[in-house]
Amino acid sequence: MTSLLELVLAEPTTDGVGESIVDAALAEFLAYGLRRTTVDTVARRANVSRATLYRRFRDKDALVQAVLVRECRRFFGSVADAVATVSTVEERLVEGFVVGVRYARADPLLNRLLASDADALLPYLTTNGALVVAAARDFLVRQGGSAEPVGDRTPAGVAELFVRLAISFTLMPDSAIPLGTDEQVRAFARAYLAPLMRT
Repeated sequence: MTSLLELVLAEPTTDGVGESIVDAALAEFLAYGLRRTTVDTVARRANVSRATLYRRFRDKDALVQAVLVRECRRFFGSVADAVATVSTVEERLVEGFVVGVRYARADPLLNRLLASDADALLPYLTTNGALVVAAARDFLVRQGGSAEPVGDRTPAGVAELFVRLAISFTLMPDSAIPLGTDEQVRAFARAYLAPLMRT
């Protein structure tokens, strides 16, 4: 069974028409949300027939997955770019957390779905969020560049804590902790999270 992270990191397999359909689906989700978007409206926006759409995506769920995988690929790419020149595991995790919080707050699709389809989206970030957490955790471990434990703490455990905190701050942004700017998020990560990677 292919993991979510493997799907995200794999090379895109859709052709130009498939990409235009995914673009159209994203536009429909942003405009109308998940529930009100249909395969017909996506096909019309992409200027293709239903048959052409169904040759590439078996149903609406497959189309939703294609959009989410591509958006995750963009998100992970932004994290990878941010930590590419950072030398230590500790700072790479800190910068990954900063980018994750910033991206989640600004991402138009996530914010649209939280506003219009929260009851459909929230299980994927909470009670049924194991795949999302695992994918983000494993990605952060890869970006950290070390699988060696620090004392009794593993990079996977620390990365998962980072991911769970980022999800929590995204869903409930009001906090006694000042996190309004990148510098504040970075200061929080260095003060509270980075020590987890020290002996």
